[in-house]
Amino acid sequence: MSLAEAIRRCETFEHFADEQLEKLADCMSHSRFPVGAKVLQHGDPTRDAYLIEDGRVRIQRETSYGAFEIAVLESGDLFGETCFVDGGERTGDAVAVVESDLLAMNPVAVEAVAERDSQFELALYWAFWKSLSSKLRQTNERLTRFFSESGGPATASATPPPVSAGDFRVELTDKRKLFEEQKLSNLEINFLTSLSKERKIGSGEVIFREGDVGDEMFVVLDGRVMISKYIPGAGEEALAFLERGDWFGEMALIDGKPRSADAKADRRGAVVLVIPRDVVGGILDIKKVSSPRLLKLLCSLIARRLRELDEKIVGWFIIAGGQGGQDGRLE
Repeated sequence: MSLAEAIRRCETFEHFADEQLEKLADCMSHSRFPVGAKVLQHGDPTRDAYLIEDGRVRIQRETSYGAFEIAVLESGDLFGETCFVDGGERTGDAVAVVESDLLAMNPVAVEAVAERDSQFELALYWAFWKSLSSKLRQTNERLTRFFSESGGPATASATPPPVSAGDFRVELTDKRKLFEEQKLSNLEINFLTSLSKERKIGSGEVIFREGDVGDEMFVVLDGRVMISKYIPGAGEEALAFLERGDWFGEMALIDGKPRSADAKADRRGAVVLVIPRDVVGGILDIKKVSSPRLLKLLCSLIARRLRELDEKIVGWFIIAGGQGGQDGRLE
């Protein structure tokens, strides 16, 4: 089987055209790792991403209570793309659970191809966006299991009653400035400025609840938004605090599944720009988009949130004295 055929078997890359798959395959190399071999090490500055062609890999972090299992990955899973996207250090070790065949993606070679071919770059970051969003959803879902096992703490304060914001308008110049700050293309800036809708959220007011159907994506214009999850027996746990320029709510638009966490305005309220599903589809349609800048931005934001959540989970594991959370998640 050729490398291109092996990549084609991975659902994450199913949108790649045959020519794009061949270009990606030229940037990848095959390696076989024996049982117990370390593929990646916590703190490494490398940016290679890996596709598991066959086998199983465990992502883990060493703690004072032993190795904490973050994920167990199977054939067809992608890992390491967080570092490819944001250039940060590895946040855990990757160890072969069984003899495993991996395809390593050379970041220098891939970026060289992407610079010459914008459609290839778009397809690549679409794949990363899908993969990272799936991991973020799985991380959110894992939190409930973690706390039910460990009895971990809930840190979020009680929710104040919703406050009606009434009629509210934002000048187009203020919207445009936000998108210009994020260095989007003129096409994306004009599209989002004209088609996004402003919404003022009162202190503690809910934007969406876990389990809701997701038809909109959001970006924070002013104030702060808290992403949280209700943990049975522990209460509300704050997962992230989002500020100006942060995007959220994209996962439900990618996979069509219900919201995996709550979103609400922090104590001082927030102003968000609302981007409906059809607008998101228009600007991120892989057959229409001329610039991948928004996708790269979304990937970077999701990568940051994943890093923050993994740090929290490891921290909670230590606080819990090494109890709970050892069921793994897809990385």
